[in-house]
Amino acid sequence: MKVEIWSDVVCPWCYLGKRRFESALAGFEHRDEVEVIWRSFELDPEAPAQRDVDLATHLSRKLNVTREQALAMQQRVTDLGTADGIGFRQDIARSGNTFNAHRLLHLAAGHGRQGELKERLMDAYHVQGEPIGDTATLERLAVESGLPAEEVSELLGGDRFAAEVREEERTASSFGIGGVPFFVVDRALGVSGAQSSETFAEMLERGWQNRPGVSDAAGAGARN
Repeated sequence: MKVEIWSDVVCPWCYLGKRRFESALAGFEHRDEVEVIWRSFELDPEAPAQRDVDLATHLSRKLNVTREQALAMQQRVTDLGTADGIGFRQDIARSGNTFNAHRLLHLAAGHGRQGELKERLMDAYHVQGEPIGDTATLERLAVESGLPAEEVSELLGGDRFAAEVREEERTASSFGIGGVPFFVVDRALGVSGAQSSETFAEMLERGWQNRPGVSDAAGAGARN
């Protein structure tokens, strides 16, 4: 069974959704037969490599709310993160463009390290205050995640996987995905948002039962 997850590394709800999905997957009887693929989605494709204001200021401008309201939103996310084992530090987050991060995730997929890099990028941004759009930072994080240094350097110096990132973003649009995280099981079942672990467990079970051949066999059994 294949689970594709559209998300952005700077999205706190995506990190929460990742944790809750992983908790559900850990308890799923058929977890070893589930392939998880992280797909590209940019919350702000026009973002600069690094913003010159803190995250609260950026949010207040983007959402047209006061700084106090933006800080309250951040506190809500921080509280939710604590419950799921994520130590959000949005006060030190250094946001920026994530296109290169998504390109690196494609490279990581080819080396069987996509899950490791996804976690490393999210922790670096949301918890450690690393500048997610900085090339040198991305290079270090990718190598720390087990990717070959030469390939990482070559990718960041060129346009490798740029077309693949754009294609995944077009696919998201064709599916009507306007926000992330968004989970798709075998291109047949979709779940939006950072749902509870229980909801993700139900998604996995439903997806498993709806696999081609399984549902057909169940239907034939019922008819007989």
